[in-house]
Amino acid sequence: MNGEWYGEDIERVVVSAEAIQDKVTELAERVSADLAGSEEDVILVGVFKGAVMFMADFARSLTVPVKMEFMALSSYGDATTSSGTVRILKDIDSDIKDKNVVIVEDIIDSGLTLSWLLKYLEGHAPKSVTVVSMLRKPGMQHTDIPVDYLGFDIPNEFVVGYGLDFAERYRELPFIGVLKPEVYQD
Repeated sequence: MNGEWYGEDIERVVVSAEAIQDKVTELAERVSADLAGSEEDVILVGVFKGAVMFMADFARSLTVPVKMEFMALSSYGDATTSSGTVRILKDIDSDIKDKNVVIVEDIIDSGLTLSWLLKYLEGHAPKSVTVVSMLRKPGMQHTDIPVDYLGFDIPNEFVVGYGLDFAERYRELPFIGVLKPEVYQD
């Protein structure tokens, strides 16, 4: 298992590395089929650092040409719960007017930031905006979010790996695991 240096921090694996790679391939095949033949550019928009691992694997698995963009948004500030107000820390660089935009998310929990992002991107007149997310915590959404392509529903537990972190650690793990509470609780 890659990530031995984290010792006993991981309580259990929720989604294995193999299951992740199989799901990335499946999602990329579906998105490629849906966008095949489109004359408009396809722009992947990765949200936050957590989407990097998924977005890289996803982009390599697609069979349509894509451009890659990243956004950094903040709705937490220094708090541990969302303020409900979203600030753009880093915007996309490309013009998305009349383009097919695919938002690439690592995980959807409350859905508040993603809901804001969908409205923001729609304001730039893309041809289409779809959402692909590796993970979702059902029952945690505070708003109805259209997730066009979903990898896995997972329990409402603190997970790390495959881009997800705690204090900027664990992102490089090839699997998604539950972090033991004693690691992140005071």
